[in-house]
Amino acid sequence: MVHHVALAPLSHEHQRLLFVCSYLKADAAAHEGVPLETADKLAYIVKVFQEVMVPHIQKEEYLFEICAGKNAALDALIQELLVEHQQISRMYSALTEQTNLETAMDQLARSLEAHIQKEEQVFFEQLQQNQSALLDSICWENQ
Repeated sequence: MVHHVALAPLSHEHQRLLFVCSYLKADAAAHEGVPLETADKLAYIVKVFQEVMVPHIQKEEYLFEICAGKNAALDALIQELLVEHQQISRMYSALTEQTNLETAMDQLARSLEAHIQKEEQVFFEQLQQNQSALLDSICWENQ
């Protein structure tokens, strides 16, 4: 299903984050111009989290806030996604404390990838089916 225009910015950010996930996995394939050394991966994820992930989570949590209380199934899903945001943020924050950074980045990448898939395939679909008028009212420039 094609996503509502209001979800397009989030989906575009998801695509960038999915690339990051593929790069951070322990079995990552080489990408031209992208180093695979652990220290370089860590520097890259720090940059991406600051530039993309933090504002992305803020946008999603704004979306969750305006959707809350309108549909019980959506509310339950929003709660799951909020818990996952917290878990992913904790995993990211704990990276520098890990003794096996490669494994920690792999786990972060796999958790983030599963989370994004849930948002894209489950949350966005339910949101479009149950709250299309609400999506029509969203303007990201104000965020």
